[in-house]
Amino acid sequence: MNDNQLLRYSRQIMLPQIDVDGQQKLLAAKILIVGAGGLGSPAAMYLAAAGVGTLTLYDDDVVDLSNLQRQIAHHTPDIGMDKTISSQQTLNKLNPDVQVVAVKQRLAGELLDKEVKKADVVLDCSDNFATRFAINRACVKHQTPLVSGAAIRFEGQVAVFTPGRNDSPCYNCLYQSDGEELVNCATHGVIAPITGIIGSIQAMEAMKLVLAIGTTLMGKLLLVDGLTMEINTMRLKRNPACPSCGTAEKQGLV
Repeated sequence: MNDNQLLRYSRQIMLPQIDVDGQQKLLAAKILIVGAGGLGSPAAMYLAAAGVGTLTLYDDDVVDLSNLQRQIAHHTPDIGMDKTISSQQTLNKLNPDVQVVAVKQRLAGELLDKEVKKADVVLDCSDNFATRFAINRACVKHQTPLVSGAAIRFEGQVAVFTPGRNDSPCYNCLYQSDGEELVNCATHGVIAPITGIIGSIQAMEAMKLVLAIGTTLMGKLLLVDGLTMEINTMRLKRNPACPSCGTAEKQGLV
């Protein structure tokens, strides 16, 4: 690290759990973020500010006026711009040392497989079941840690899945792939700060995974109720018959 980096990250380096060695791990880390909206915005901004070396962003949408209430990486002049490009510009201003790879595309198929394989941690900040299950399958296949977040109305949730480690469940253990589509912000609304809370927790969990510190939300589902500010944690168990990680285990992948 150079002198500017030592100063920029000094408040983190002061923490005994991080120190210089931990900051070096962050600078070398590669994190994939799927979705540059309400969750992806704060998650990406905190990870960039913390000095994660490479952030790869995928989103196929453009900035709309209705996004600005909660998607804080985007600004009024960005309306009509690709969300990935808008996010990239914001992150570059926040920390020009971070390499931001921005791709306007729905991440799927072989490309999803390739990107998950390259990543140290994946953040699922998407808003639909199909993408969530596809991300989960790729993470199970490559044993890549997954930090999953969701927010709607006044509620949010976060879970961490570490396929192949500590008998971790996967997203498919929690939700069935043939279930109903998740409700979305466009039809049910969402309060702005709840996306910031959940996205920030996702960033925190990702950093803990990279640094191998603390206790992550692996095997847990963190539930946040913004109206009452009650935070509850549910225990999650791996489903031996899970169509994702159960099948992968039989094939010797986990």
